Amino acid sequence: MTVRMARTMTSTGQPDDLLAAARGERWWVRGRRVGSVGRAGKFVDDVGFALLFPAAKPIGPSLWEAVAGEDEEPFAGGMNDNEQKVWSWKDELPRRGLAWYGAFLGGRGSFLSPSLLAALYPGEGELDDHQHLELSPAAHELAEALAAEPLSSATLRALLGDKNKYQRAVGELQKNLLVTTAGIEEQSNGWPAALLTLTCEQFDVGGRQDHHEAARHYLDTMLEAAPVDLARAFRWPTPKARALLNDLVDQAQATTDGRRYQPLS
Repeated sequence: MTVRMARTMTSTGQPDDLLAAARGERWWVRGRRVGSVGRAGKFVDDVGFALLFPAAKPIGPSLWEAVAGEDEEPFAGGMNDNEQKVWSWKDELPRRGLAWYGAFLGGRGSFLSPSLLAALYPGEGELDDHQHLELSPAAHELAEALAAEPLSSATLRALLGDKNKYQRAVGELQKNLLVTTAGIEEQSNGWPAALLTLTCEQFDVGGRQDHHEAARHYLDTMLEAAPVDLARAFRWPTPKARALLNDLVDQAQATTDGRRYQPLS
């Protein structure tokens, strides 16, 4: 199926059947299911970015749909096989260096391929990258602690002494792609805690930021998008997203009707 098949839109602005079908193929929803962590890594590498679980509005592919298909609801019957796979892979994929994981796309749990991560990463790949960004004191404190060694979420919560403060600080660090999960740490009571580390310790990043390439990859995966969609996905100002998409048109890498954009094969 070609990109051109996903061209038309309904009068409500929602993707029509052709776009939905094209995305189903591009997002690995149709065809062989993802059944191993290695294939999950290949999925993220191919699409570039993916949610852990799907959102109500299709802001991107999801690992859940690549594993379970588009009709199965996550956790509808509790923690079953597919839920266990997806939930464990959110820690295993970054531990193996196959995909970055954190709260990023629309503030939701998200994966980024190593190549797209490098194109989006805002620093030089150094332990002090956080010092060059405007972050809260709590976020800087967590980054300083993680510069020494990976630490569990439980340890980091205890460091700040407040759960809400911790969640906001980690959210800041993940929004800026500075922190990722790197496996789990067993706890004496309850569920295992996620092990967090600095992104630059887990992935080859720094000095390779390329927002033009990131915009191109976004459009290649979404098949059709408006500037506001790109802006929301990568947390950019809408004028910047529009300028990047227009650059793709000027470079004969995309086409537009003045409102929405499509990649050119």
